[in-house]
Amino acid sequence: MSVRNPEGDYLKLVVIGDSGVGKTSLVRRYQTVTSGDLVYLSTTGINISTLEIELDGETITAMIWDAERPISSRISNTEEGALSAYHNEAHGIIIVYDCTDQESFTNVRQWLEEIERYAPENVNKLLVGSKCDLESKKVIDASMARELANELDIPFLETSAKNSTNVEMAFQTMLGQIPEAIRELY
Repeated sequence: MSVRNPEGDYLKLVVIGDSGVGKTSLVRRYQTVTSGDLVYLSTTGINISTLEIELDGETITAMIWDAERPISSRISNTEEGALSAYHNEAHGIIIVYDCTDQESFTNVRQWLEEIERYAPENVNKLLVGSKCDLESKKVIDASMARELANELDIPFLETSAKNSTNVEMAFQTMLGQIPEAIRELY
């Protein structure tokens, strides 16, 4: 069965998380793992990558949005509009925390609040712990993150952009959820 987004033949994936958790490294490693032609556009504070992917027997463009910005605790009307545009029409959102940074894990709930406020109601979510290769520096155990993911009813993976651990699996997990969501929404 062919899956089409009525708004156009693209999927919008958003990658969010604290600054420095490895969002951009994750996106760039995915491109090298899949040997895809990634077009990387950088604007002030936001990077948009496009990648051609096979989904349900059809080639579709995935737009991957990666923003460098702090959590929005107090925002202006202009910033409110920007956040709405950032999350608008997202098919999937990957929430990234750093396995070696307690604060980035604690902030996951704040990122989820932002998703609740600005993203489509039934957007697919995936929790990703980055830098899992830094075993001796880890402060967030996988079981802690899995417990949170189970509570939130979203999938969870630990990844390493450095050695490619679960990078492709993270994106495939997210992309695998999207066809059904598109069928439900449209």
